[in-house]
Amino acid sequence: MSTTAAKTEHKTFTEPDETRTFPLGVLELVEVAGTQIGRITAQPGWRWSDSVKPIAGTELCEAPHFQYHVQGTLRVRMADGTEFDVHAGDVVALPEGHDAWVVGDEPVVVVDWWGASNYAKG
Repeated sequence: MSTTAAKTEHKTFTEPDETRTFPLGVLELVEVAGTQIGRITAQPGWRWSDSVKPIAGTELCEAPHFQYHVQGTLRVRMADGTEFDVHAGDVVALPEGHDAWVVGDEPVVVVDWWGASNYAKG
């Protein structure tokens, strides 16, 4: 990935280059400067192991993520059992080997700069 663009590019998540849906969620992808950036929206009741595991075919999410959390609370459980909550305004680098789920009644919205291109992809 280049850190500088050869030309100006402008994309919007309201008109994504690709959209992937899964139970209780959606991933919208835009391609900018040769990389894909994703916006993931997960509704209350969403859990990776219920909604995306059947698509991924792995026991845990094996996509590493680098995310900015726009809205909601996401609880993450790592393969070693470590659990933590991620809230709106947080930035997280999340390695592979995790499950996650929405906490509460508010949807979770994250912008993912790393890992979204392979997310919910069969």
